[in-house]
Amino acid sequence: MSNSMIVLPIIFQFVAGTILLFFWQKTTLQKFLSILFSIIGLGISIWLFLLVWENGIMITQSGDWKAPFGISFVADTFGVTMVLLSSISGLAVSIFSAGSMRKERLEFGFFPILHFLIMGLQGAFLTGDIFNLYVWFEVVIISSFVLLTLGGKKQQLEGALKYVSLNLLASSLFLIGIGFIYGLTGSLNMADVAIKLDNLQNRGLVSVTSGIFLVAFGIKSAIFPMYFWLPASYHTPPPAVSAIFAGLLTKLGIYAMLRTFTLMFGGDEFMGDIMVILAALTIFSGGLGALLQQNMGKIFGYLIVCHIGFLIAGLGMYTELAIMGTVFYLIHDIIVKTNLFMVSGLILKINGTQDIRELGGMYKNFPIISLLLAIPLFSLVGIPPLSGFWAKIFLIQAGLQTQDYVLIGFIVLGSFLTLWVIARLWSEVFWKNGIDLPKKANGLYFSQMTKTDQWLMVFPIVLLSGISLYIGFGAENIIILSQRISTELMDPSGYIEAVLGLKTMTP
Repeated sequence: MSNSMIVLPIIFQFVAGTILLFFWQKTTLQKFLSILFSIIGLGISIWLFLLVWENGIMITQSGDWKAPFGISFVADTFGVTMVLLSSISGLAVSIFSAGSMRKERLEFGFFPILHFLIMGLQGAFLTGDIFNLYVWFEVVIISSFVLLTLGGKKQQLEGALKYVSLNLLASSLFLIGIGFIYGLTGSLNMADVAIKLDNLQNRGLVSVTSGIFLVAFGIKSAIFPMYFWLPASYHTPPPAVSAIFAGLLTKLGIYAMLRTFTLMFGGDEFMGDIMVILAALTIFSGGLGALLQQNMGKIFGYLIVCHIGFLIAGLGMYTELAIMGTVFYLIHDIIVKTNLFMVSGLILKINGTQDIRELGGMYKNFPIISLLLAIPLFSLVGIPPLSGFWAKIFLIQAGLQTQDYVLIGFIVLGSFLTLWVIARLWSEVFWKNGIDLPKKANGLYFSQMTKTDQWLMVFPIVLLSGISLYIGFGAENIIILSQRISTELMDPSGYIEAVLGLKTMTP
């Protein structure tokens, strides 16, 4: 069904960012406007999600050029779910930033760039053109680079250099892969490419092309052995910036892999085996790295890497159950990872450090806040019936179906490594007696902040914790959503028909 309003989330975020540029120095007004725009953006995303849920896949052709000649925008269940999740994370980070970010950083244009970043993400989730996907990736990279360097501290600039260098390499490989695609098919429309690649006789060249995309998206997703840039950079910016990075930026790479490898390269057994191996190594290296860290930001950074492995595992097994588990885990992970870095920011504001050796006494001094923070921490572990538990169960069941017993072992090992890391963190930060060390935080401490700013920091953690609880305790609804997405991804004929207006066989 054609509906030009599906691009409204992208247009709205662009308008929001542009309006905020006119209030560059008026940080108080920027805070209010950003939260207001984020609430409206969330409302638009909910409307679009419900529209697609009720009516099926929606499309629009830019400039009224019919596919495959023009740029198609496609709102399927997977795309609008990602748009909705990005709006939820964007709202949480916008509120958290209003309470936690210092005025000097806000005056560098944090809020406009945040909305441009969300615009780039939502554009990537809705595009049906592979080159247009590359363009949105570049919008995200530019916006994230600005956010990463806000304040210009040496540590931030070092992290930004590693981040940008590897992402530019990934973008170059992505562009090379697009060149291969166009050379093989003469098209850039993903639905049209899917049909033409399926009919191509030279399968070896198709496998080479898919390998290029795997490396490009693998760098952006931080899979083994291309992950080292992430823990080296994600802990350097303010926690609000790290939160949006952790929740959404690596997941954009996972989204692109799920989209391209199910639609265009689906069913390549060799690439599936490679993904399974990479998934196992990513789980192990990320979990082991987290064990060796003392800084909360670095611990969470390595846990991002570890849990990217779970997502790659489902794609590598390539069954409908495995894809369903991957989608469920993706929904859970976006919410939890965004929340974790806000948790680390709150602990930093309270104590002046993120070094777990210098922390302690949180439960004794802040029992209610500690119980609140326990929700995302133990959801990450996957303690039943919290959100992380169900996705891992589905991935293990999928492994039993495909007889990938070694991969199941790594999934279980990754879960135990996560449990070990979080148990150690809980013991060090919350249970042990605190040490009275000199404070080192920049700006006001939590106890010195106004009640309004305190609530602005705590409320988004409450919001995302509530959503995590819903994902866990209302898992049947997330399972229904994940099943619908996995069915559409594994049988893309409906997607192709909607975009091209043709009756097609499944590629």
